[in-house]
Amino acid sequence: MKKLVIALGGNALGNTPYEQLKLVTETAKPIVDLIEAGNQVVIAHGNGPQVGMINLAMSTAANAKAIKSDMPFPECGAMSQGYIGYHLQNSIQNELSARGIKKSVATVVTQVLVDENDPAFQHPSKPIGAFYSKEEADRIAAEKGYTMIEDAGRGYRQVVPSPKPVDVVEKDMVNTLIDAGHVVITVGGGGIPVVEKEGKLVGVPAVIDKDFASAKLAELVHADALVILTAVDRVSINWGKPNQTSLERMTCAEAEQYCKEGHFAPGSMLPKVQAAMSFARTGGEAIIASLENAAAALRGESGTKVVK
Repeated sequence: MKKLVIALGGNALGNTPYEQLKLVTETAKPIVDLIEAGNQVVIAHGNGPQVGMINLAMSTAANAKAIKSDMPFPECGAMSQGYIGYHLQNSIQNELSARGIKKSVATVVTQVLVDENDPAFQHPSKPIGAFYSKEEADRIAAEKGYTMIEDAGRGYRQVVPSPKPVDVVEKDMVNTLIDAGHVVITVGGGGIPVVEKEGKLVGVPAVIDKDFASAKLAELVHADALVILTAVDRVSINWGKPNQTSLERMTCAEAEQYCKEGHFAPGSMLPKVQAAMSFARTGGEAIIASLENAAAALRGESGTKVVK
């Protein structure tokens, strides 16, 4: 039996509650395949679109006097953890029950410690929320004071700081649930970022990349493998060019060189490769693969393995 941390990419979720519930019903099937095969599974997920929409909706409602105040960003992260976690645990529990597998699924609202001196706070870079035209983005930036950038040729989005995770505050509780045989959903959206101030944990307005948080989680729960799931079967270099090459295996040194050469897009494949390298350097097995072929990737038949 292997202990797996599964990091779900945005393609496994949805942009509306209705779309998401439909999508995660299908997402649950390959996850339960892994559980049925005898693996211990811990699930992490992103929240970029969801936390941005919650934040904007609350801010808009406050400006319209529909509610008494806007919602601080850490609280928006917590809301997204509950919303996405509910859909995932509901769908996974239903799929387990349909197969006669007696396991409980729990979502842990998770705080992740970051360094308040992390340089990321001075350079917002993490895209969140919906895509807008240039005109809409300029209007929102003027009205809300948000930083908006062009993202992947698909429009403009808000960006927030993305500090690196230092520790998972609720790691002991997560380990207790794992040891008891439960399926745990944790560090949702990369976790709610908190810093230590005068002996207290204080939430900060940022989004931790879920791949980096997943790598830190995998390290802390002593996972056998970190499986980062995305929309493609394998990592490729020279993406979109005639000499595009899919990779079955990369050493950390090779991956580092590919990163320096600019083969992986920031905000897309780059953090996945960097997170895989981070976990591989601790001695664990890191795999980047598609959701549909997760089981095959664990057998070495698909995906890209990153090794120390």
